[in-house]
Amino acid sequence: MNRLCTRAEHRFSRRRWLGAAGAGLAGLCTPAVAQELRRRRKQVLFVWLDGGMSQLESWDPKPNTPFGGPLRAIPTSVPGIRISETLPHSARVMKHLALVRSVSTQDNSHSAGVDRIQRGDPKNRGVVFPFFGSAVAKLVGDGDSGLPPYVWVKPMSGGFIPKDAGFLGPRYGALALGDGKPPENLLRPPGLAAADDDERNALRRLADQRYAAGRRTENVEANSYAFDMAAQLQRRVELFDLSKLPERDQQRYGTHDLGRHLLLARRLLEAGVTFVKVTSYGWDSHGDHFNQALSQHPKFDKPFAAIIEDLHERGMLDDVLVVAMAEFGRTPRINGHVGRDHWPEAWSVAMAGRGLKRGVAAGRTNDKGTDVATEPHDIGALFHTWWRALGIDPEATQYRNAGQPLPIAHEDMKPVREILS
Repeated sequence: MNRLCTRAEHRFSRRRWLGAAGAGLAGLCTPAVAQELRRRRKQVLFVWLDGGMSQLESWDPKPNTPFGGPLRAIPTSVPGIRISETLPHSARVMKHLALVRSVSTQDNSHSAGVDRIQRGDPKNRGVVFPFFGSAVAKLVGDGDSGLPPYVWVKPMSGGFIPKDAGFLGPRYGALALGDGKPPENLLRPPGLAAADDDERNALRRLADQRYAAGRRTENVEANSYAFDMAAQLQRRVELFDLSKLPERDQQRYGTHDLGRHLLLARRLLEAGVTFVKVTSYGWDSHGDHFNQALSQHPKFDKPFAAIIEDLHERGMLDDVLVVAMAEFGRTPRINGHVGRDHWPEAWSVAMAGRGLKRGVAAGRTNDKGTDVATEPHDIGALFHTWWRALGIDPEATQYRNAGQPLPIAHEDMKPVREILS
C-alpha cells in the first residue's frame, strides 16, 4: 500500500507498482501520484539513545557466558539471528533490520563520544565538522515540503541549535522541539492581524538586508531562515497534535516520552522533513543495570518496532534510512554496583530502510563479547555506509569551506558492504 495513492489504488502494493513501472505508471496511480512517486525523497530517522544502550541486553546477547548476565536471547523473524528478550517487538521486525555487531570506536567518555560519533570523526582539518543531521540537510536538502530539513525531537527544552552545523554555518542547524512541542511563541498573538504581521516581517527583512551589507552573512541568513521556518510551522501546527491520531497508534507507540516522540517523528517524516533525530536520555546504567534494562529497553522496543512497521506498511521504508545508536556500548564485565560501564571497543548499531539489506546481521564479537572477532568498524565506516545508502558517493562528494575541499566521511575507511543492498 502506498500512502500517496487513493483508496481504490491501494489494491496494488508498492513493490508491484515498482515492478510494473516499465509498463507505464498510469495504470496503477493517477498522473499526479505517479509524478509524486518519481520525486520520492531521501529521508533519515536517527534514534539517539544517549548514555549508551547495552549491546548485551539488546542486539548482541551472550547468555550463559561469564559476562552475559541473567537475561535470555530469543529468536527473531530471521532464522539464526537472536536478540535479547528485552526486545520482543524488535525481534518480530528483524526481517526489516540490518545489524552491525562489530562497531569499535575510541572515546569512552560522553563529552567526547557524542560529538565524535555524530560528526563521523573525519581527519583533523582545523574546522568543526557538522553533525550527521546538518550534513544531510546540506547534501540532501529540504525538498519542497517547506519544513525545516533537520528537526530534533528531545525531552528537554527546544529552540534553534546552530552548533550542530559546524563549518556549514548556522543555516544548517537543528530545529529542536522540546518534549515534541512547537517552539515557544510560534503562533501569532491573537491581537496581531495577519496583514500587520506581514508588514512587520517585510520590515525585518529590509533591516536584515541592510545589516548584512558588508558583513559576513551566515548569522543573518540563519536568523532570516529561522523566521521563514517559523512561518511554515505556523501553517503546519497540526503536526504536533497527536491527540487526533487513532487511539491504536498511541497505544502501539506508548505514552512515555520516547513513544510519543517517535510517533511525532513518523508524522514529520510523512510531512516531508528530511532528517528527524529523536533523543532518549537515561541509558547510562552504571548501577542496577539489569533492572534498568527491564524497565528502559521496552520503552525503546515497542515504538521502534511500531515505526519500522508503519514505514514499511506506508511504502516509506525504501526511502527512509533508520539508524538507532548511542555514543558507545556497555562493558561486558559487570561492576561492583551490578552495572555496566562505558565500552566503545565492541558494540552494535541497528539500522533499516533505504539502501540496506533486510534481515541481516554483519560482524560478530567473540564468545564473551569483549572484543570484535571480525573486521572492526569505526564511526567513519558507518558514515560511508549511510552516505552510500542515501545514494551519495562519499569518495566523489566533498564539502567546500571557504574554497577548501573537505571529505564527508573519513578518507581511510570504507562502508560496511555486507549490509548495503
